[in-house]
Amino acid sequence: MPSGKGANAVRCPFCNQDNTKVVDSRPVEDTNSIRRRRMCDSCGKRFTTYEKVETIPLSVIKKDQTREQYERSKIQDGVLRACYKRPIPIEKIEEMMDSIEGEIFNYEEHEIASTKIGEIVMEHLKDLDAVAYVRFASVYREFKDVSTFMDELKKFMN
Repeated sequence: MPSGKGANAVRCPFCNQDNTKVVDSRPVEDTNSIRRRRMCDSCGKRFTTYEKVETIPLSVIKKDQTREQYERSKIQDGVLRACYKRPIPIEKIEEMMDSIEGEIFNYEEHEIASTKIGEIVMEHLKDLDAVAYVRFASVYREFKDVSTFMDELKKFMN
């Protein structure tokens, strides 16, 4: 391991080496985080990392009233599924995820309902891409039949 780097050194996602350097740092708008562009000294590839201010853990209240710790990756997985094969640059999705997460943490509560998170995500998807919005809404709202689906489409069209 290179000198001066501990066990927490940032590893390259391409070659898994820990000799990376920061080439650019910027604050992320609307959140308490820093976006860092890094370059791997071994393979020369670039990648992005985000450094976040540590906050009090946030619990998500699920529909069945159970609680689990907030995980950005769960929202991101749903958003990526909704955006699958859509002409949306990954940078736009990352910006939207940062904005969603900023909104969630701006509530300054220790708990948030999963339904509230779903509504926040849908609001952001509505502005990003109509098809992604409808895909996410169809899973989130658990449409039981075509008429419920059509009702949601009508709301979106107005």
